[in-house]
Amino acid sequence: MSVSRRRRYARATTTAAAAVLTMLAGAPAGAEGRGGDRALFLTVSGYGGTWIRGVQLNCPDTRGSHPHGAAACEALTRSGGDLNRLPEESRPCTKEYDPVSVTASGTWNGISVDWQKRFPSPCTLEAATGAVFRF
Repeated sequence: MSVSRRRRYARATTTAAAAVLTMLAGAPAGAEGRGGDRALFLTVSGYGGTWIRGVQLNCPDTRGSHPHGAAACEALTRSGGDLNRLPEESRPCTKEYDPVSVTASGTWNGISVDWQKRFPSPCTLEAATGAVFRF
């Protein structure tokens, strides 16, 4: 790996870590205790960790921290908080390979959640998870 590529990777990793820490620090104390312990920190990242974004989802989403919070909370409620059972959306996706990784950590109805998965493209991610990772 070239020096400039290593620097870009290190800078992206540092920026991503700072963003995650900032978002975690900004969550109100006791956020997990509201709404029946239904709070998840969600992340989406590009191939090789080249970029990352994250959001705190508290259900019900009264603070508007997630751009599609109501729909995300509804989908998670229907699946019982099991991200592997989220209702899928029927949509056509190309075969383009542009992998994305997603994580969810927190609690849902008092049960600890630590979930991660990789999808071949952003389109397949949205088809499989709906509004949950649409931010």
